[in-house]
Formats: sequence, structure tokens, C-alpha cells
Amino acid sequence: MATRTFKEALKHRRSYYAINGNSPISDDDIKDILDFAITHVPSAFNSQSTRLVLLLKEHHHKFWNIVKEKLQKMLPEDRFIATKEKIEQSFDSGYGTILFFEDENVVKKLQENFPPYEAKFPVWSEQTSAMHQLAIWTMLEDSGLGASLQHYNPLIDEDIHRQWNIPENWQLIAQMPFGTPLKESEEKPKLPVSETVKTFK
Repeated sequence: MATRTFKEALKHRRSYYAINGNSPISDDDIKDILDFAITHVPSAFNSQSTRLVLLLKEHHHKFWNIVKEKLQKMLPEDRFIATKEKIEQSFDSGYGTILFFEDENVVKKLQENFPPYEAKFPVWSEQTSAMHQLAIWTMLEDSGLGASLQHYNPLIDEDIHRQWNIPENWQLIAQMPFGTPLKESEEKPKLPVSETVKTFK
């Protein structure tokens, strides 16, 4: 695969809901993507509040089983059948899942140290997580993997923390299942930039 420019990589990123349990790159290469993002993606006040958990093999499947078990208790049977099918075909069918967390202790410490910005630090923390999500998502796709971003928190938080002994101060933000794409993902419509960008000079 020819190396893409940063702009090309961003343009090519898509949500993939048809993925299988294979990977064109090694587990070490996947881990390197996470390590690179956690090292180089910026954060407000250099907080470095993002935390990542990489689930592969049986851990990946265990995660989505937890999601299904939780939803089965909450949804009517007819709705759960469709949800179960989506999870099994679009998420659990993949090679792995990345869990994105934010360390609440870091956020609270910043709130204590900089009272004028107290209300903003949780917002900036979410923005920090979003930057990590985009960076990892783009690098995964540039490596031949397809991913999507899911949000089953806070329904699953307690079970996830208990299953993998996650520190209580790590707040779950999002989940990113990934695997080898089975088909191309359609490009979603975009608003014209004339409506979304203003320039003054």
C-alpha cells in the first residue's frame, strides 16, 4: 500500500460495519498505533488524561458478550434480536476492540489547580479523547483495517471495570471495534464548506 499523505488518510477514513476477525498487521503493530497516539496526540494543559485498553482474541469477544448480556436485560425481545445481530455482524465479528477512557483524577486535579476553568476541564477532557479516537481510527484504516466508533457506556461501565480490573477513576468514553473490511464503506454526504467555514482577511 502506497503511503498516504495526512490529508489523504483523513479523507479515506470511514465507519466500517462489515468486518471480519482477521488483521493485515500484527498485534505489535496495532499496539504501536496506540502507543504512538497516546504519546503524540495533544491534550489541554498537557493533561495527558486519555487511557486506552486494547482487547484482542477472547478478550474482544468477552467484551461484546458483556454488551449483549446487558442489552438483553433491558430491551424487549423483538428489539434485542436486531441489536444482537448488529453486534455479532458488525462489532464482535472483528479482530479487536479499543476502549477509550479518561482519567477523572487528572481532570479533578486540574479543576483544583485552575478554578477559573473548573467547568471547562471535563469538556476539554472529552475533546482530548476525541482527538485520540480520530488519530487511532485514521491510522488503523491507513494500515488496512476498518473500524467504527460505538458508545455503550455507561450501561456497561461497572461490568467492564470489574472484568478487566480497570481503575475506578478511568471513565469509559467510547469503544472502537476493528477488523478487516469486507466491503467498501459508503461516503456520507457533507455540508458545503461555504456553510460551515468563514474566512476574514
